[in-house]
Amino acid sequence: MRSLLGIMTEPASDQVIRADLLIVGGGLVGAALAAALAKGGLRVIVIDQVDQRRQLDAAFDGRASAIAQAPKRMLDHLDVWQHLTAATPILDIRVADGASRLFLHYDHQDIGDAPLGYMVENRHLRAALFAALNELDGITYLAPAEIAELTRRPDGVRLNLADGTELAAPLLIGADGRNSWVRRQTEIAVTRWGYHQTGIVCTVAHEKPHNNVAHEHFLAAGPFAILPISGDRSSIVWTERDELVPGLMGLGDAAFLGELTGRFGDFMGKLELTGPRWTYPLELQFARRAIDRRLALVGDAAHGMHPIAGQGLNIGLRDVAAIAEVLIEARRLGLDIGAGHILERYERWRRFDTMLMLALTDGINRLFSNDFAPLRLARDLGLAAVNRSGPLKRLFMRHAMGEAGRLPKLLRGEPV
Repeated sequence: MRSLLGIMTEPASDQVIRADLLIVGGGLVGAALAAALAKGGLRVIVIDQVDQRRQLDAAFDGRASAIAQAPKRMLDHLDVWQHLTAATPILDIRVADGASRLFLHYDHQDIGDAPLGYMVENRHLRAALFAALNELDGITYLAPAEIAELTRRPDGVRLNLADGTELAAPLLIGADGRNSWVRRQTEIAVTRWGYHQTGIVCTVAHEKPHNNVAHEHFLAAGPFAILPISGDRSSIVWTERDELVPGLMGLGDAAFLGELTGRFGDFMGKLELTGPRWTYPLELQFARRAIDRRLALVGDAAHGMHPIAGQGLNIGLRDVAAIAEVLIEARRLGLDIGAGHILERYERWRRFDTMLMLALTDGINRLFSNDFAPLRLARDLGLAAVNRSGPLKRLFMRHAMGEAGRLPKLLRGEPV
């Protein structure tokens, strides 16, 4: 069996490969966690169903992610950021409610010199993560690999792969997304509700520069985000009612661009589609608990939120920083990293922050995704009031930058 990171293992069918920890899911969050744990001296095996080359293909994932300042410091410390070929600073954020003249404007200079965050296309971030993993000792990345069976025992977990390989470790971490196989195997209950909305994602080029400004327009069907990426391009996250999406996606490029332009406006000149379009169903979900016997969940396996605030990946990276600190410190003390009391520390650390962000994104989406006139007036006045209140606006900006709350060491850019 060969991983694309160049690690060669050729076990007999009855041989058990042991590690300190198994991670199911080698995407953005899983790869970041593997890097953090390997930096801390743990031996990690990552298992993913999807070949790395396919994950890096432009057609695999059309999304771009906002990376807040605190997670950016962690990625810098993990030597991921140096491999990024294109990260676009966000210097300003402008929030408007439809055609209202009242708005909210975040300017990074109000709180310092650092950008509010960065926009990174997911495929570029994956490439940077894989490059960083390739430079670290102690990581085995198995992909494509199919898991046949999970067994949990008092002293650890075992995974049997479809090719007969058996893996064993004291702890298993599920980083395998919203439809987490790991979570389903443990029957952890999930609370979820849909928004009857779909996110349409595409990239456009425009005549005028974006000047590193991110725009969020609240329309009756949901938010319409214009997010700056490299070159004179923007990543579009267009929230639309489910029933209208098939018709929009069935349009030819010219007709689709016409619909998009009607929502985008002409403030950046002529627009041009520069790639395919993708759709993603939008819903809120969270696991009733993020830990179980010899098991923990991180990222979308533990929680999934509306993209309205662009915080989904940031919350997952906060999970990474917290659980990495808990596990690395436990190992240095000679403790069993899969023990219940160790995992409980991780869950306590992350629970409030996660639930707060889930509640905020849900509330904002419900507040703005309608066209009820009295409510529209109230929210417009609210945006204007926040815009005029320096202290309140700076508080919201610090939250957006990931600077609020008790930060794990990695989010402060410090080694564990």
